[in-house]
Amino acid sequence: MASKAPNTPPANDYGERSIRVLKGLEPVKQRPGMYTRTDNPLHIIQEVLDNAADEALAGYGKKIRVTLHLDGSVSVEDDGRGIPFGLHPEEKAPVVELVFTRLHAGGKFDKGKGGAYSFSGGLHGVGVSVTNALSTRMEVSTHREGQVAHLVFAGGDVIEPLTVRPLAGGERKQGTTVRAWPDAKYFESSHLPMNELTHLLRSKAVLMPGVAVTLFNEKTRESTTWQYKGGLRDYLQQTLPVDPVIPLFEGAGYADAGHDSFAEGEGAAWAVAFTEEGASVRESYVNLIPTSAGGTHDSGLRDGLFQAVKGFIELHGLLPKGVKLMPEDVFARASYVLSAKVLDPQFQGQIKERLNSRDAVRLVSSFVRPALELWLHQHVDYGKKLAELAIKAAQTRQRAGQKVEKKKGSGVAVLPGKLTDCESRDIAYNEVFLVEGDSAGGSAKMGRDKETQAILPLRGKVLNTWEVERDRLFANTEVHDISVAIGVDPHGPQDAPDLSGLRYGKICILSDADVDGSHIQVLLLTLFFRHFPRLIEAGHIYVARPPLFRVDIPARGKKPAAKVYALDEAELSAILDKAVKDGVAREKCQISRFKGLGEMNAEQLWETTLNPDTRRLLPVQLGVAGYEATAALMTRLMGKGEAGSRRELMELHGDAVDVDI
Repeated sequence: MASKAPNTPPANDYGERSIRVLKGLEPVKQRPGMYTRTDNPLHIIQEVLDNAADEALAGYGKKIRVTLHLDGSVSVEDDGRGIPFGLHPEEKAPVVELVFTRLHAGGKFDKGKGGAYSFSGGLHGVGVSVTNALSTRMEVSTHREGQVAHLVFAGGDVIEPLTVRPLAGGERKQGTTVRAWPDAKYFESSHLPMNELTHLLRSKAVLMPGVAVTLFNEKTRESTTWQYKGGLRDYLQQTLPVDPVIPLFEGAGYADAGHDSFAEGEGAAWAVAFTEEGASVRESYVNLIPTSAGGTHDSGLRDGLFQAVKGFIELHGLLPKGVKLMPEDVFARASYVLSAKVLDPQFQGQIKERLNSRDAVRLVSSFVRPALELWLHQHVDYGKKLAELAIKAAQTRQRAGQKVEKKKGSGVAVLPGKLTDCESRDIAYNEVFLVEGDSAGGSAKMGRDKETQAILPLRGKVLNTWEVERDRLFANTEVHDISVAIGVDPHGPQDAPDLSGLRYGKICILSDADVDGSHIQVLLLTLFFRHFPRLIEAGHIYVARPPLFRVDIPARGKKPAAKVYALDEAELSAILDKAVKDGVAREKCQISRFKGLGEMNAEQLWETTLNPDTRRLLPVQLGVAGYEATAALMTRLMGKGEAGSRRELMELHGDAVDVDI
């Protein structure tokens, strides 16, 4: 076996030579994802567009033209001041060359010190140099001071050095044209997403009222120009999918020279719309850069809106007891376009999708809040509509926060402890009796058919669930137990609930035959009609009818003594009449009245109410009135605020009711 030569460096040797210094634009080519979006070349074109927009923002340009060429290149042309092309005093190279080849060279660093751009989206100075690095070719022409300078790059390197010549007669006086051929190898797709591009160009026009932004496609020969005289308001109105509840709230505020917290010119312009439904439109910009992920300026708008609306609600005493207003309640239905101007914006990530500048919250809020407060006090009716929208959102949020989940076991439904289940699992035969009270429940357990009949005793009166939100139902033990026992979750009339878990073919309400029993019956029917309507529709709900009277008839002739049960007074009369016909005097018949199911022994309960051969079971179905009419009647009968309607019903039909005292 050959021995290893001494002093041979190991394969993973790490020394001075291992350290590589990336120069010029090499870092961008090595890790393009650190500097731009690599799904398509839109962002590197946006860097060029942002420079043109910065010129317009600074007040030096009125036109921006973007051309999609047949060869896949894109050119951006503006009528700004043109990039300087003289030699840089320190770098001894043409300034225009430095802008496109050095990662941290630009005119946007000297903010607030008489720099060329007081407000701009450019911050890091890596913008167009990234575009240059990731393009196979880039041509730059700059018109300035009666001259035109031209130079060409390939992969970020100069291949045609700067040439300067005097402007010809018909040429424009000033401006810059940049034409780039994005290098497909750096992008997942070399195609520009047209929807995003048009949205971007349109938004630039929105944010710079009066500036014309044009897109020309050489392939289709189509040309589109956007120019918004009305700015943010026009744009938001055209973009909103539905009509707002109140008129658009728009405004703008900028710091003056003497402001103690912010630099001169810092501030924001905004347009806000409130809608009851539909998708929200939410767009924010900082110095014309679209911040798709929002940021601190959005938070400032939210804070300003919230503080103003909250103050208005408190002033007019509109907040219901127990409701706590949160910023999201006001913001939930807001659509907006926000354009902030920040002197030295700090962004998250090189593609500037989110603003991180902490002061921007206070900056935007300090202008939005007083403007909205003034507007609300000038338009009190609109203010009240907005307050109503916010309070409604708060109530919905609070209800959702109070949602009570069904208790879960270890993957298996944990049946209520008080449920006495049946042995069969065939829902064609299985029945569950919801029995009023424990004593009746005890008799029912003893008298039932264990094979097919289950008993669930209910303690006291069930909750009136007519106005209880579905998410709050499980806070009530009885309702929770009923839902778990039957194996179906609460649902609405339009829902398609999962009935595959249904454990019983018949769900029978079994209560006393008196007034209290009838009340419990109504409460349970309310629960099923409101929260389990599909069970009624599918014919699974029944009402068991226990007797109110027992008649002991003595022996007569060959007929032995008999015990006969009557559901009500009418049946009792019929039984007594028949006994008289059979020759038994009425006074010899012994009549007992059941005060409740608890008075019946197990045998009697089986015989009268549980035995399928002798019981009376009433199927519950929707009547001819249909769902809507029934729901309206139930609201009158069971609604909390319907006492007046109930009184009216009593006055109309009170004579037809037999009062059981």
